[in-house]
Amino acid sequence: MFVPAIKGQGTEEQQKKWLPLAYKFQIIGCYAQTELGHGSNVQGLETTATFDPMTDEFVIHSPTLTSSKWWPGGLGKASTHAVVYARLITEGKDYGIHGFIVQLRSLEDHSPLPGVTLGDIGGKFGSGAYNSMDNGVLRFDHVRIPRDQMLMRLSQVTREGKYVQSDVPKQLLYGTMVYVRQSIVADASKALSRAVCIAVRYSAIRKQFGSQDGGPETQVLNYRTQQSRLFPLLASAYAFRFVGDWLNWLYTDVTQKLEVKDYSTLQEAHACTAGLKAVTTSATADAIEECRKLCGGHGYLNSSGLPELFAVYVPACTYEGDNVVLLLQVARILMKTVSQLTSGKQPVGTMAYMGKVQHLMQSKCAVKTAEDWLNPAFIQEAFEARALRMAVNCAQNIGQASNQEEGFYERSPDLLEAAVAHIQLIIVTK
Repeated sequence: MFVPAIKGQGTEEQQKKWLPLAYKFQIIGCYAQTELGHGSNVQGLETTATFDPMTDEFVIHSPTLTSSKWWPGGLGKASTHAVVYARLITEGKDYGIHGFIVQLRSLEDHSPLPGVTLGDIGGKFGSGAYNSMDNGVLRFDHVRIPRDQMLMRLSQVTREGKYVQSDVPKQLLYGTMVYVRQSIVADASKALSRAVCIAVRYSAIRKQFGSQDGGPETQVLNYRTQQSRLFPLLASAYAFRFVGDWLNWLYTDVTQKLEVKDYSTLQEAHACTAGLKAVTTSATADAIEECRKLCGGHGYLNSSGLPELFAVYVPACTYEGDNVVLLLQVARILMKTVSQLTSGKQPVGTMAYMGKVQHLMQSKCAVKTAEDWLNPAFIQEAFEARALRMAVNCAQNIGQASNQEEGFYERSPDLLEAAVAHIQLIIVTK
């Protein structure tokens, strides 16, 4: 994430200076955003970067224990530099979260630089899993860096200390997260495929019960109870692969549009990557555990590959955005889209189905026979009607609250379900 952050938020000059060093491993970088006290709530980060016009430097400082950077991978032992996210303060005003390139360790003997306190945060879940990753803790005691080490593609601080905001949307600050989240969706398919492959092979080989007069026992795979638990997971592995490929295309398309200052699909990319990251990682973590149980006692053995796979994968439900928080972000976008339906503004992209609100709110199930479920059009309309009705119902309930924000929090469990329904529609149609 160190390199994508510089690519997305650094000026051309900064990229020319820092990227070759990173590519050649002359420096080792990490991404220091999450703090001990704040993770998903990026706006609540406490680390400060105060500009000193007397020396043309930023002073990076950790004012509290909870402002300690916590979790950055590679920080504990390896990294020499970090992209640090901190509150930019200049001329006595707080301008919110910005990125800064900060050197942490000496390039000569790898010792921490003055004012830098850092180390490994210790063991994590599982016997192996992420314990090979040196997730770290980092604190700053008035560490000074040159002004040009602020990532200045989106905003700048002049030599005189004036803050200059570009016309680029602030959401681009989180472009690195969008990039990482779309890769996480692709990884979900790989992890789920591994688990399902193990469970299917085991179920095909293992025999249990069913012998008549001393005959052979029945393959576990032939039991309907095994099939009803296993086959949907197999289907999900394929579905996640297809939607992962589509999401990669979407991210590439958005990136190309951003280069020509077209920000029209930025919200779409955020909603899709956030929602798909949440749904696919939660489903995959649950599915790996289900595959372990499908293998009986053997699934509990390390040699099955499933316990370690679960321990390695389950952090994906939390890192790069807690899944519940991400789904609530998707829900906000859904509520915004529903509120605009009466204005004549037509939804686009993955929200386009909401433009059929009158039809979908009144439509009845067209399925008459079992064979009808083989018609993709019937399945798609069922998912569309389900997602739209849940979203509209949430919007109506929120509208009855004394204020919108109170209504949103009061209805948050329903909003989570509506967001999941919308994301499941995307998975089905892609």
